[in-house]
Amino acid sequence: MKISDHVTLNEVIHSNTAIANGIDNTPTDEEIVLIKAMCENIFEPLRVHTNAPIKINSVYRGPELNKKIGGSKTSQHCVGLDPTKNSYGAAIDIDDYYWVKDRNEFNNTEMGDWIRTNLEFDQLIYEFPINGYPKWIHASYRPDGKNRNQVLIATKRNGKTTYLNYKGNEHLIKNPEMA
Repeated sequence: MKISDHVTLNEVIHSNTAIANGIDNTPTDEEIVLIKAMCENIFEPLRVHTNAPIKINSVYRGPELNKKIGGSKTSQHCVGLDPTKNSYGAAIDIDDYYWVKDRNEFNNTEMGDWIRTNLEFDQLIYEFPINGYPKWIHASYRPDGKNRNQVLIATKRNGKTTYLNYKGNEHLIKNPEMA
């Protein structure tokens, strides 16, 4: 089943942890509606912009899988169905696997920057930069029009994930081609 032009249901539900632990990671029909909205409004415009493949690391995490990996209880990867909460909507994690393989000219920094300056989103997170270069990009979307356009940088401090506002900390994110 296709979720959008370049995203399949298998990509949305894939998790090595779920497979290894026999966890059913299938979203409900209501959750699929929100996942489709996120794919159509975040992933597809980015995919058209890059005109190249983009690796999807994670989209949907059912409650059992999210608990198993120690994910946040309010993660939009769990697809929030209540529009009165910040967890409403869906999320995707992407990385530049194909840039590393010379099949896409856009790296994580460039893809995150393009989303930040060109799309409406709820959250955009430059995840765990090493020497300024994010390991992957997290983006989420709310189809109700209440997107916060919140840009964060996820870091580890004393073994705990800390989120910094991008504004004022932009210097922490670098493009590896320019570093």
